[in-house]
Amino acid sequence: NDMSTRVRWCSDFDKHCLVRNFERRRWVRCTPDDDWNVYWATVGTVHRIFNPDSGIRLNDNQVLNHFPNHYELTRKDLMVKNIKRYRRDLEREGNPLAERDANGRYPHLDLVPDTYQLPGDYSVFAEDFKRNPNSTWIVKPAGGAQGRGIFLVNRLSQMKKWAGGRSVAPSRSYVVSRYLDNPLLVGGKKFDLRMYVLVTSFRPLKAYIHQLGFCRFCTVKYTGVTDMDNMFEHLTNVSLQKHSKEYNDVHGGKWNTQNLRLFLESTRGKAAADKLFDDIAWIYVQSLKAVQNVMVSDRHCFELYGYDIIIDNDLKPWLIEVNASPSLSATTIADRLLKYSVIDDVYSIVCPDGDVPDVKAARAVAPNKMGGFELLYDELASAEAQQQLLDKERKRGAKPALWR
Repeated sequence: NDMSTRVRWCSDFDKHCLVRNFERRRWVRCTPDDDWNVYWATVGTVHRIFNPDSGIRLNDNQVLNHFPNHYELTRKDLMVKNIKRYRRDLEREGNPLAERDANGRYPHLDLVPDTYQLPGDYSVFAEDFKRNPNSTWIVKPAGGAQGRGIFLVNRLSQMKKWAGGRSVAPSRSYVVSRYLDNPLLVGGKKFDLRMYVLVTSFRPLKAYIHQLGFCRFCTVKYTGVTDMDNMFEHLTNVSLQKHSKEYNDVHGGKWNTQNLRLFLESTRGKAAADKLFDDIAWIYVQSLKAVQNVMVSDRHCFELYGYDIIIDNDLKPWLIEVNASPSLSATTIADRLLKYSVIDDVYSIVCPDGDVPDVKAARAVAPNKMGGFELLYDELASAEAQQQLLDKERKRGAKPALWR
């Protein structure tokens, strides 16, 4: 293809998995000041481009890797606020998904551990703490990353002491969540799952899930909440774990999801493993629906989210957080291949056949061209499927089923 029709790309990151992918497609590198088609940008750049004062107007052949207000999903406090609002809205509509059980919980939408914002929700949190005096809580900066500034508490006096020793400015809000003290362990160690979800549109919602997720293990065996200060036992962040003397830099404390599935099938049975992975997919879809109406669904945008999920010993998955800029740095060879593949597959969907993107064209991508992604949710197709189901049931005179 000649130079004039080749995709022009620029990036705020000089990462191997990006540059190699763009070069292999024979795309042309340019600078952010040039007329680019594909820009892999930092969230700061995206906020600047969409700032009304910037004077920048994107054309139909330009795509960016973040939605303007992605933080509605990727800031821990806003994510929880949006999920709580979503449940209340569905409950108000009388939607069966928002039914509550005898304990007042939402069995279908119990996506995140009990979470409160600090300093705003302190009194509600204190009441909950007193009702469950034996529980442990985990405190995190609302906008933090890589495990920084996180600690565990199991006495209210620790919280008071912490809050008393600082002026909690609104710019530094924190979230406090019930700590899952019965995590599923493998080889005695705690782990979490990092999975990649690609969203190409929020309204209508269209999302894909990548099969190459991985588990990140702690380097130290989990002893429960007796040793609350040893973060090598509680936090799985690789940026933290690699400083542990137990860290292994060949496998980097990682396992692919295939290994996890095999482990679960052999220890808990195939039906339990299948149900767990279905429940995890349910979390992705419901968390995306929770932010669907507040997200600015600009057609120039797509986003690759890094979902962090923890599984408890009852095989219930919990959403811990969603990352807008999942790490593209590779700690191991397998890691490098995985991240290269994920980016490769993102652009197979966003720029089908390696062509210049066109935000006006409907991006229908054949399943065999999605690489490791598969369609997770397509609201347009779902609406059609739902309508067909209703028509069928009307013909049979049956009551419409709860459609999931």
